[in-house]
Amino acid sequence: MEERSIKLNVNDKIYEVEVKPYHTLLHIIRNELGLKGTKYGCGTGECGACTVLVDGKAVHSCLMLAGQAEGKKITTIEGIGTYDEPHPLQQAFVEAGAVQCGFCTPGMILSAKALLDRNPNPTTEEIKRAIDGNLCRCTGYVKIIEAIKATAKQMRRK
Repeated sequence: MEERSIKLNVNDKIYEVEVKPYHTLLHIIRNELGLKGTKYGCGTGECGACTVLVDGKAVHSCLMLAGQAEGKKITTIEGIGTYDEPHPLQQAFVEAGAVQCGFCTPGMILSAKALLDRNPNPTTEEIKRAIDGNLCRCTGYVKIIEAIKATAKQMRRK
């Protein structure tokens, strides 16, 4: 199969990459761009470990072909905060104890960010719906929901 060159806007940086027609966005993010925060979990869109934002919407990058992302704004966990200046969601997850093994955390945070960007005052049910495509085997979700609620409250104050 023939490769073709595409340009991807990832975390506000333009990358020119060679892709095959079957390359997923996940493959390109991890293997070509070296952004390892986006995780490979199931490869079938069931676990949410590979969640990124595409034009502000939470998307399972294992299900999206890289070519479909051309011309769109892609945000990975590396694009929302730094070690020294974490995004409020990242900080809240740490403070609430919502980070245990950490495997689901990037996808969970990005799903929560997509929710809070469009709805700064979500109900518990809206939070549950927003993260229902993300599996966590460690936390039981209570602390995750608490972290999202705390972030929403903090962000409304600003």
